[in-house]
Amino acid sequence: MQTTLSESASQLPRAAEAESILRTCVHCGFCNATCPTYQLLGDELDGPRGRIYLIKQVLEGNEVTQKTQQHLDRCLSCRNCETTCPSGVDYHNLLDIGRAVVDAAVPRPFGQRLLREGLRQTVPHPELFKSLVNSGQVFRALLPGTLQSKLPRNVYPAKPRPMTLRERQVLMLEGCVQPSLSPNTNAAAARVLDRLGISVIATREAGCCGAVDYHLDAQAAGLDRARRNIDAWWPGIEKGAEAIVQTASGCGAFIKDYGHLLASDPAYADKAKKVSALARDLVEVLRDEPLEKLGIHASQRLAFHCPCTLQHGQKLGGAVEALLTGLGFNLTSVPDGHLCCGSAGTYSLTQPELSRQLRDNKLNALESGHPEVIVTANIGCQTHLDGAGRTPVRHWIELVEAALP
Repeated sequence: MQTTLSESASQLPRAAEAESILRTCVHCGFCNATCPTYQLLGDELDGPRGRIYLIKQVLEGNEVTQKTQQHLDRCLSCRNCETTCPSGVDYHNLLDIGRAVVDAAVPRPFGQRLLREGLRQTVPHPELFKSLVNSGQVFRALLPGTLQSKLPRNVYPAKPRPMTLRERQVLMLEGCVQPSLSPNTNAAAARVLDRLGISVIATREAGCCGAVDYHLDAQAAGLDRARRNIDAWWPGIEKGAEAIVQTASGCGAFIKDYGHLLASDPAYADKAKKVSALARDLVEVLRDEPLEKLGIHASQRLAFHCPCTLQHGQKLGGAVEALLTGLGFNLTSVPDGHLCCGSAGTYSLTQPELSRQLRDNKLNALESGHPEVIVTANIGCQTHLDGAGRTPVRHWIELVEAALP
């Protein structure tokens, strides 16, 4: 796609990257065929090709409007289009660049600013978020249905983690919302890894991965969180930690991007590259281990929801399914498994109507094989899907741990 950046756009820190991505697009439209929002709305500007054109126009100096911002806001950043694209268009990075320019040019209405700032001031802060969740559970009956659906139906308390320090060690991102919404997830992962001779070293100083800020009009704040996490993990890396493990695929996808996002930071470029190279989704660690040592012979009937951040962001589609099947779980078929559930980080709060439609469509597909439980690999998807009050939704590692002899 021929592109001529405006004088102001050419001065942007990522101008050359944006121009390179735009030139990769051949306008074929294959991306629209798998775009969830295009399927719902049928508007060219609510599909990847249309959004690419909007960003191109913005970077070429055309007028930026609230309508432009709205079409970019509606994108889930699911990256389904990247999996489909025959030209390898790096859409999510172009979207990040375009959103930053548009958000700087178009002031948001007060209600939107309040919501986004409120999310940024609560979600990335585990203690504050935990207090709010606990208060919400106490007064649950008094809350409106939209807020009730954001609270976990069942909180499975974290069982004790192993205390033995093994020779093989990994670091683990604790996350910001998962400790409150699903506290047993990381503990279950630690117990399974311990059975395989791997110790999990929790790094309390490492907090939110930075994705919440980065995708809510505060990219600089998101990158600052990335730098703090790198500093927190670095001593463990120097001591020989094999990997930095994430049980939330959304966090994992963002951490694997640290090296790219901080490539121009002379103080952090090399460290960020190392952190991204060490970042592993839990399934990447377990699939390389002798799982027969676990002694699991499960038969439970499950439907697996593969999060977009796992299958499109990290290119690990099918990995969890293969692991669970190998352990004996009975996985049901899920039609249109490539489509987003509508969670997409904070999307379920910033775009609630579209999010609910996508959630209901996804649950219909997941429940079509009549599973006992739905399992997933990302806390956002887990909470979003479970909030519908239908088939229970849990993280897959909890069911693996529960099946340990």
